[in-house]
Amino acid sequence: MKKNRKLYYKFILAYVCFAALSVVVLLTVTSPITYNFLVKQKATELYRSANEISNTYARYFYDDTLSTDDVSKQLKASGDFSFLTIWIMNTDGEVIYNSSSEDDSDKPFKINGFLEDGPGKSYYREGYFYGSFTEEMLSVLAPITYNYNLKGYVVIHSPLIRIRELRNDLNLIMLATIAVIFVLSTFILIVFTDIVYIPLKKITKATEAYAEGDFTYPIDIDKNDEIGYLAASLTYMADKLSHFEDDQKKFIANVSHDFRSPLTSMKGYLEAMADGTIPPEQHEKYINIVKNETERLTKLTNNLLTLNNLNITGMNLDITDFDINSTIRNTAATFEGTCKKKHISFNLVLNGESLFVSADKGKIEQVLYNLIDNAIKFSKPDSSIKLETSEKNETVFVSVKDSGIGIPKENLKQIFDRFYKTDHSRGKDKKGTGLGLSIVKEIINAHHENINVISTVDVGTEFIFTLPRSRTEDDD
Repeated sequence: MKKNRKLYYKFILAYVCFAALSVVVLLTVTSPITYNFLVKQKATELYRSANEISNTYARYFYDDTLSTDDVSKQLKASGDFSFLTIWIMNTDGEVIYNSSSEDDSDKPFKINGFLEDGPGKSYYREGYFYGSFTEEMLSVLAPITYNYNLKGYVVIHSPLIRIRELRNDLNLIMLATIAVIFVLSTFILIVFTDIVYIPLKKITKATEAYAEGDFTYPIDIDKNDEIGYLAASLTYMADKLSHFEDDQKKFIANVSHDFRSPLTSMKGYLEAMADGTIPPEQHEKYINIVKNETERLTKLTNNLLTLNNLNITGMNLDITDFDINSTIRNTAATFEGTCKKKHISFNLVLNGESLFVSADKGKIEQVLYNLIDNAIKFSKPDSSIKLETSEKNETVFVSVKDSGIGIPKENLKQIFDRFYKTDHSRGKDKKGTGLGLSIVKEIINAHHENINVISTVDVGTEFIFTLPRSRTEDDD
């Protein structure tokens, strides 16, 4: 099996790349967007201030209602407080007031190039404002109108470095946030490694060991979650596979033994008859022995084919309503000759003349045949086998009880295993294949019903299985 342990490291690499990509996106995409947002926000704020100055103070430069010195002092104070430079400009680009001037008597000066460009389409611009400053400024222009005529502009300049410093401060906050998220996600990664990756790694190693046939490999995971359930399920599966492997070995050993013994016996008798060791007058006796052995092999082969078909295709049931009492009587009648030889009788204790059930009649006949055959095989001579039916809560109970050698308590759980024979029964079960009860169990399970056994050594054994009572009979 191909081993690939790089998934976790790919996940770590993707995690680191995601963190690095977040920083790159912040610096190359988010930072410019933030800067443009801050510039527009500041420009809007300055434009509102410029309009207020235009509407409130600037017109006094063009009439005599308020002294120029008074307006100049107020504008200068406003400019100093806000770290702004406020200009009043004529339409031809002449600055008649400059709030950053040290001396109010300074002469006006002209901005070269402003007249050619005009205010432009935008109410703000970034740069050195036609070489008027040594540092980049955000400049906002608001028109001054007097008697419905354009007289000039209020221009407010603010250093762009302050906006960039604010942008950088926001970037640091965002970087710190990313760092905190990265630290927290690292903690989550550590927890993920402990509760998911390490257990999955253990499970992977275990499945590799199981694939190589080592079903004893332990999965050391003690968790009450889905991964713990998965580990427990795999452990359970491994235990079942281990038992299955043991059962397979036992199956092969039993099949080999049950085929080899009669074949060896048959070969020996035939060779003895062929070379004259067995005289001709005894041939008939040993031919009958060989015939019995061939019947045993035929029965064994048929049972193996039956079980194999059940495992491969499942059991197809032909459910019908039939009289179980009549079926029991007919099946018991087929053992009349065998019972006479062993002086065994049947005691039929049936619930009424008829008792209808819903099941596969042919399969249930096979169940009855196997159970009765088993009972006769292990019954003592001059004993009785009790066949009984009863009913409770729409369920029919069928019982086959003998007075035979019984089954030891420690062997009861294994009697339905294939080829299983207790040491207590081997001397009696000369022709048994060890598959009859396995077939019985499979048929009853296919009907979704139950079969139980009660046994006491040297007293007898009772098998009880259930069938659903026919509803058709109730409707009638």
